[in-house]
Amino acid sequence: SNFNIFVSADSAISLFLFLILILMEKPKEWKKKPVVQSSFHQRRLAATVDNSPEEKVKLAAIAISLNIRLRSADMPVNMQERALRFTRSLVDPTSTNRPNPTHLARALKKEFDSLYGPAWHCVVGKSFGSFVTHSPGGFVYFSLDSLSILLFKTEVRLVTEPPHLVTV
Repeated sequence: SNFNIFVSADSAISLFLFLILILMEKPKEWKKKPVVQSSFHQRRLAATVDNSPEEKVKLAAIAISLNIRLRSADMPVNMQERALRFTRSLVDPTSTNRPNPTHLARALKKEFDSLYGPAWHCVVGKSFGSFVTHSPGGFVYFSLDSLSILLFKTEVRLVTEPPHLVTV
C-alpha cells in the first residue's frame, strides 16, 4: 500500500535542527584545550570560543532564516550571529540593485573594529581565493545570495623601535 507523508516547512526545519543537535553532541572527554591569549580583546574572544551544541543549533536556525549559508567559523556564536544579522541588514532582499561588495566589506570591518577592537579584515565578492592567518576566535566565512564574505581578525602589535637597516 502507498502512503504520503506531508510535513510543513516549520516541522521540517524543527526536525533538521533536532538532527543537527543530536549529531553535534560530543562526549565530555572531547573538550577543546583552553586557548592562551595575551591582549584584552583576544581574551574576550577566547572566553567564549567553546560554543555549546544548543548555541550552534540556534545559529543554524538564524542562518536559515536570514537565507545565509555559514561555511566555516572559528568564532563565538554571538559574534557570528552579529556578523550574519549585520550583513543581512545591509543587503535588501527586495532590491533589484546588486550590493556593492566594497561598501559591505567596509561596513562589516568598521562594525567589528568598533565592537571587538582592531584589526578586523573583510573580503566580499563573488569569486576569490584566500589563505589567511587569523587570531584564535576571530574567523568566519559565509555566503549571502551570490556573495561570499570572509571576516577575520589579526593581532595588532605596537612597533616601539624602527627596524635596523643594514648598510653595505
